[in-house]
Amino acid sequence: MDGRDASVPGGVTIYEVARRAGVSIATVSRALRGTGPVAGATREKVLRAVEELRFTPSRAGVSLAEGRHAANGIVFPNLSGPYFAEVLIGYEEVTSELGRSVIILSTKDRGPVRELVRELAGRVDGLAVFGSTVPGDVVDELVASRLPLVLISHAPRPGAATLRSENAEAARAVATHLRGHGHRRFAFLGAPYATGDDVDERWQGVRAVLGDAVEPVATAEYTVESGYQAALALLGGAGRPEAVICSDDEVALGVILAAERLGLSVPHDVAVTGWDDIMAARHARPGLTTVRQPMRELGAQAARALDRLIDGAGLERSHRTLGTELIVRDSCGPHPPGGH
Repeated sequence: MDGRDASVPGGVTIYEVARRAGVSIATVSRALRGTGPVAGATREKVLRAVEELRFTPSRAGVSLAEGRHAANGIVFPNLSGPYFAEVLIGYEEVTSELGRSVIILSTKDRGPVRELVRELAGRVDGLAVFGSTVPGDVVDELVASRLPLVLISHAPRPGAATLRSENAEAARAVATHLRGHGHRRFAFLGAPYATGDDVDERWQGVRAVLGDAVEPVATAEYTVESGYQAALALLGGAGRPEAVICSDDEVALGVILAAERLGLSVPHDVAVTGWDDIMAARHARPGLTTVRQPMRELGAQAARALDRLIDGAGLERSHRTLGTELIVRDSCGPHPPGGH
């Protein structure tokens, strides 16, 4: 690699700054970015060289000189729907502020996930992975390679930073609230549950309160259409539940549409709750009772955690849980004036 590989407007390179200051390229990078220890006298030499050469630091140039890509990657199961969009917005906003670019991989309807993730890992300085999108053995490979790794909506995992929104306590609050309405037959509507993922935690929280009074019902995906199709069968048969607790808001909106198709009233014939508090939940009629989770903040925190790992921070206190909140609206039944 010659000096031109880390060039910036005006032709001055980080290599020239390092030669002028009599230090290594890595020392110049640490002094300019404020990462890692640099002695005061050394920092002054670097800053003096920068001023004399009129060097304008380029994040891309500095990263390239260090053997970096100035980019990180994020892996989603798919990019459809407001939930993933909100998480991605939060993630991209922070990476932009930090001067990094983002390579996004959506695995839905793509080739073998293992190969796609391995190829992406070779092009980035760090990787964020959503949920259980990537098989466990590939996560093991990424950890073994020491690539900076953040797992979103994931339980604590040695070798990676992890974060998720709180699920179990909020799910218990939903179940307790519905039982307070006098409902006695319940269904939990969601995709198949992978042990320890967000939906599994919600199911476990609901079941802790309702026990055998709640039936798990799988959906093909977390979408309005999947919720609609599952609810047509669930609500159109014998033994209809009095309340349907949904794994997310899109599934819940599908249940409301299915109830309308079947001539049922929400909440008088069947109560419905969701999860996420997407914009449509607030404007649905009836308004959807749901659990609000900080979707955009989840993405933002993931980006910050990954940036710290890329810059050499350790994994101490590497798991974070963001708070959630039960939002009571009309889809679960009438409430006393001023009450919940």
